[in-house]
Amino acid sequence: MVWVFAMVLACSRLMFIRPVLKLDQRAWTECHVAAFAFFGGVPARLVPGNLKTGVDKPGLYDPKINRSYAELAAHYGVLVDPARSKKPRDKARIERPMPYIRDSFWRGREFSSLGQMQAEAARWPAEVAGQRSCRPLEGAAPAAVFAAVEKDKPRPLPGEPFVLATWAKAKTGPGIHARVGKVLYSLPWRHIGKTADVRVTATMVQFFTGGQLVKTHPRKDWGKQTDYGDYPPEKIAFHMRTPAWCRRQAAGIGPACEQVIAGLLAGNALYQLRSAQGVIGLAGRCDPSRLEAACAKAITAGDPSYRTIKGILAAGTGRDPAPATAGDGGAAAFLHGPASFANVVPMRPASAITSDQLAPSGQVRS
Repeated sequence: MVWVFAMVLACSRLMFIRPVLKLDQRAWTECHVAAFAFFGGVPARLVPGNLKTGVDKPGLYDPKINRSYAELAAHYGVLVDPARSKKPRDKARIERPMPYIRDSFWRGREFSSLGQMQAEAARWPAEVAGQRSCRPLEGAAPAAVFAAVEKDKPRPLPGEPFVLATWAKAKTGPGIHARVGKVLYSLPWRHIGKTADVRVTATMVQFFTGGQLVKTHPRKDWGKQTDYGDYPPEKIAFHMRTPAWCRRQAAGIGPACEQVIAGLLAGNALYQLRSAQGVIGLAGRCDPSRLEAACAKAITAGDPSYRTIKGILAAGTGRDPAPATAGDGGAAAFLHGPASFANVVPMRPASAITSDQLAPSGQVRS
């Protein structure tokens, strides 16, 4: 079965290989799932090479198996026994079919699409490679030997399908988010600065710190996924101060404050939200009636902004009567007539001035 399984596993790579012809972690795992399904059972032992998608750290006594690969082995109940480093005879029978697969399946053939290639890769082991006369089997066909000798030896497949997962590492930044691929996911604020192990499936993303599950998010393809419950309590209160919240708080303070908030949020609520939050926040530093009076005075002055309202409260002039804003502002007139000035000589009309009275420079003689 080892020889046949190696051949089917190699063909399974064709079924799930990426268009860029790169066997990544997900494709490597999918190959095994497809091979197990092809046989309808699971072998007792797997002997992979020391590729990174299978073995993180080779070792003679204690090799470290890739985490995703270890999950697959645990689900199917199979032993992963990597070949020893620099010992090619440990996997000689696995490597032997590769030239045949290259020459029989690939050479001289063209595929118009990835789907066609995958369909041919599923058909070829059963109808071509499995029916040929094989010298290591004394001329017998691999499919016939498998059916007669090894068909009942594999253990049955588990009842539950295997959930494909990949693992990565991500560090939680000061903004309580960690980047996984093209997405930022939030983690509880107590884990800021920590590096988490991330398990990514087709539907969810799980974060583990110290072996403990600390956060689970639905998977996204791009963007940002935030749970406001992950923020510290003081930050949660800030993020909940939406435009609707500002309007409700202003209605409880008074009509003038409500008018100020409505004016701030009327143009562009997104960019004026901080100003509206600031005005409402002033109610926590003084009596709400003082804030209402300051808002009314700012409206009368024609400048209902956060800075103006804050200045009125700081000066304590919120309840002072506002000056009139029309005309000259109520200032007393200070006008002067000719009688108010000394030594004023009245001007004579031009028709009364003779040529004798003109000076050489054209000035009038007195």
